[in-house]
Amino acid sequence: MRIGIDYTAAVRQGAGIGRYCRELVKALARQKDDHEYVLLVAGRLRDQEMAALRAELGDSPRFHLRPLWLSERWLSRLWHRLQVPWPVEAAAGRLDLFHSPDFTLPPVWHAKTILTVHDLSFLRVPQYAEPSLRAYLEQAVSRSVRRADLVLADSQNTKEDVVELLRVPAERVWVVPAGVEPRFRRVTDDAELARVRQAYGLTRPFILSVGTLQPRKNFTGLIESYHLLRAQHHVLHQLVIVGGKGWLYEPILRRAAELGLQTEVRFLGFAADADLPALYSLADAFAWPSFYEGFGIPVLEAMACGTPVVASNVSSLPEVMGDAGLMVSPGDQEALADALWRLLTDAELRADLIARGHAQAARFTWERAAKLLLRAYRQAAATRPE
Repeated sequence: MRIGIDYTAAVRQGAGIGRYCRELVKALARQKDDHEYVLLVAGRLRDQEMAALRAELGDSPRFHLRPLWLSERWLSRLWHRLQVPWPVEAAAGRLDLFHSPDFTLPPVWHAKTILTVHDLSFLRVPQYAEPSLRAYLEQAVSRSVRRADLVLADSQNTKEDVVELLRVPAERVWVVPAGVEPRFRRVTDDAELARVRQAYGLTRPFILSVGTLQPRKNFTGLIESYHLLRAQHHVLHQLVIVGGKGWLYEPILRRAAELGLQTEVRFLGFAADADLPALYSLADAFAWPSFYEGFGIPVLEAMACGTPVVASNVSSLPEVMGDAGLMVSPGDQEALADALWRLLTDAELRADLIARGHAQAARFTWERAAKLLLRAYRQAAATRPE
């Protein structure tokens, strides 16, 4: 087949969906199949960017990069707000199948279509979404799901949400979980650990959390639990939060200041991908008390690096965590503070969770995801014959 993939998120987004797209397509490039792939990227690419992207894909002759002359914002307006029926094949050429890995489908001529829906947080927990984005997604995602020949979900929980909230038949929704890159493993090189410590000014032990600053991630609740932990046990650990500013993030920063934790809660901003394994390895515990997640890649990355984890007991996180971490209700600050204290002080528990975490993370690989994706491609190609 000649397969088109919207590769825009992989190029334009550093974390989250961007990482998902990059790693999944790189794993596809390592598979031995006979398909030809056209990777479409909104906006212009400089020659050096094109060369770097080709190198990332191993210079595979089966993969072709096709920059589009319109930006991502303008394509979104054209396709999803104005609903102009300009088909993706006008840019990609003839396609047997088109895969959009980022919630919405553009118009197509004759290609079969696959759409990846990572989560339905804008429907499940709409109070944590930016209002204008939520309104857009409610319309655009629903329309796209109705048009797709096959819908992919990152987790069984997201599949169930798609079936329930968007009324999609269960047989038309397949689960393709994310994976963990092999580079996420315990860093033992003293020089590398020292480099990362110095780069981020990490002079004390710390608890780590990773994610875009936005209400759904529940960083405010984490900060309040950390405040309780300090008050009850006088821990010396700082709380380190890695992630760029998203939307409605001001109350997160304000809460840390209100509790007098300006020097104890460190907001590092977006960290380089290359530094993440060392950051996970340096942390004594990893906390992810999110209100809702479609999957939860950072949880697996932390476990792969040998860091014990406490996370929420909601949405997809129980299936991602398995029995390899502590789980608490995201609204229970006392329970989270207690779980963090146990992770920091119970040596036997730490050793057990670290071992379980390694085993759990090893179950999720991008190679497995790529094989499941190829099966989905074959299934979509066989559906709804014209």
